[in-house]
Amino acid sequence: MTAAGALTGRLRDFAELVKFSHTLFLFPFALSALVLAAQQRPVTFGLVFWVVVALVAARSAAMIMNRIADRRWDALNPRTATRPLVTGKVSIALAWGWLALASGLLVLAAYMLNPLCFKLSPVALAWVLGYSFTKRFTWLCHLWLGAATALAPLGTWIAVTGAWDWRAVVLAVAVTLWVAGFDVIYACQDIAFDQEHALKSLPARLGLENALWVSRGMHLLAGMGFLLLWPLFGLGSWYLAGALVVCLALVVEQILVAIKQANIPMAFFTVNGFISIVYFLFLAVDRLSAS
Repeated sequence: MTAAGALTGRLRDFAELVKFSHTLFLFPFALSALVLAAQQRPVTFGLVFWVVVALVAARSAAMIMNRIADRRWDALNPRTATRPLVTGKVSIALAWGWLALASGLLVLAAYMLNPLCFKLSPVALAWVLGYSFTKRFTWLCHLWLGAATALAPLGTWIAVTGAWDWRAVVLAVAVTLWVAGFDVIYACQDIAFDQEHALKSLPARLGLENALWVSRGMHLLAGMGFLLLWPLFGLGSWYLAGALVVCLALVVEQILVAIKQANIPMAFFTVNGFISIVYFLFLAVDRLSAS
């Protein structure tokens, strides 16, 4: 029981460190790419298994690197002062060990998928790990994060088809702008802290109102990207309805934040979780109804 309890505690610490709840933003779009790519090549259980391993490993590595890189600032920021690496609940040595394991699993999964995935895996790993340092040198860190998240659907497409397709890039760009837009909103919580510590973000650079206008522009372009996929993939009315619901949800998110800054957590977690799930469900229904 003691050993089982210790293992459970470690798993709980790991889940808290990597924020597994945030996978809600990533997995539905990766699954959406899987559904679209299945039109090009049959999907097997083994392929899905290694895709999931790659996604979990990449996201875990990215989050662990972020916590390691930011632990000094996390300790100074009241909003993040209870994170496991700050409190000592997870040691820095253990975090590095988990990072090495997650990175190794990503490369292994890519190898098991196909040669193109394996060749691109170091590039993907460098990009997702590199995000953790972007607030030191660029106000465009939000777009970097968006692109890192968009590697999930793009990588899933390549995993299934073994080839590049510009239609998949349109999906990746839309996801990039969606994530960047809500990350700008999220960063509005730390404007004063980022300015005080010379950390770069669009809210710290432009101020609250101007940053929110940039976020609105990103979400407008993201919505257009999701709608553009309708003719590009020859999708049906269910997909179009889902894309329109997503666009409406993006408007609601922006309205919530415009009304009251205290609504940021609700806009970030609830609305964006709704967007990712709704997008996948409507796409899946559309493809099932067409088969």
